[in-house]
Amino acid sequence: MKLITAIIQENKIDEVREALIEAEITRITVSRVSGHGRQQEIEVYRGKTVVPNLLSKIRLDIAVNEEFVDITVDTIIKSAKSGDDGKVGDGKIFITPLEECIRIRTEERGSMAI
Repeated sequence: MKLITAIIQENKIDEVREALIEAEITRITVSRVSGHGRQQEIEVYRGKTVVPNLLSKIRLDIAVNEEFVDITVDTIIKSAKSGDDGKVGDGKIFITPLEECIRIRTEERGSMAI
């Protein structure tokens, strides 16, 4: 089991969600987050460090079984990328091992709980 966390542009959420549903990935958690990456560099202006503003982003958390990792990642990349070549600020995807998953209602554990 893996936990896929994607940080994407706010304006891409509908497109990404529709693509995931089409790929039969329907169980996702969506959060509004703020942050900044390389699209805004820290600058020094008149001797003072200017900290970049935090930008609004969307965070997707998707728990998947091993066989769905590649299809989930490929779907997010294709639907979240701006244009053919993408652009700075399109986002990031993190894949981490998921030690355990428990469905509260039925107390199922592991891949069956996903």
